[in-house]
Amino acid sequence: MISVLLQMAGLILCGVVWRRIQPAGLTHQHTRKVLTSLVYYLLLPALVLAVLWQAPLGSTTLLIALSAAAGVLLGLLGAQLTCRLCKQGPAQTGAMILAVAFPNVTYLGLPVLEATFGPWARSLAIQYDLFACTPLLFTVGMLLAARYGNAGTKAYNVWSELVRIPALWAAVVAALLNVLAVPYPAMLAGLLDLLGRGVVPLMLFSIGLSLAWDAQSLRRLPPLAIVAAWRLLLIPVFVWLVTLLLGLQGEYRTAVVMEAGMPSMVIGIMVCDRFNLDVDLYASAVTVTTALCVFTLPLWHHLV
Repeated sequence: MISVLLQMAGLILCGVVWRRIQPAGLTHQHTRKVLTSLVYYLLLPALVLAVLWQAPLGSTTLLIALSAAAGVLLGLLGAQLTCRLCKQGPAQTGAMILAVAFPNVTYLGLPVLEATFGPWARSLAIQYDLFACTPLLFTVGMLLAARYGNAGTKAYNVWSELVRIPALWAAVVAALLNVLAVPYPAMLAGLLDLLGRGVVPLMLFSIGLSLAWDAQSLRRLPPLAIVAAWRLLLIPVFVWLVTLLLGLQGEYRTAVVMEAGMPSMVIGIMVCDRFNLDVDLYASAVTVTTALCVFTLPLWHHLV
């Protein structure tokens, strides 16, 4: 487990180095936007289509989605209550809610689970994300971000945002093809597999491009400690209890708990920027939780 995380940390470090030296004059913002757009609009939908078309979908899928949703909802509630007690400002509260509630289950979770458990775990990571985390992010998460932000943007439209998510459409199509037992063509399989191979390295490299830390980050240590405690410790414990109640067993339970303990999602930086939340605080939360997960993820793998 440690060796797997260290290998991935090496690729993330490549992104951090790129951010510092900016080869060919390419800034980290521009490079990240190009890579994440490529993954978001093409490579990830291809991977989702390939994996879910062949994955065993059934009662376990429902248990995975319920466990994931329970973890996100606890994060949304817990972060709001904690921020009230700590008297954080609206911009900081909104950023902390997103950082606590939504884990990096695809950009980091997918490669970690695949390397730890094998190719079957890709399906679990995608189901965890697209059947629970992503819908909750673009509904409840975005509405809360709009509430705490003050960007003066027009009213957030839930349905228009949901229908613009390529991976979600790919999941719907793949699920239909799966349920209808449509054969998986060998030629298409080769193309989708070729596209899907680029997801993991580009996602890990993009995480490195997103990590940021400066002198001002030291002043954010109290809220960052709150985010890390919820994101990496409390929510995984809660999701573990939920899996016990639901009867999810074996490696499925272990993988679900590990997904619940992933660091804060990278895409939240763009959400904070859109709704004028505390972007610097959120970026620091991504950095801190990503660094600490090297220690907490092996812990959850061992305990569960």
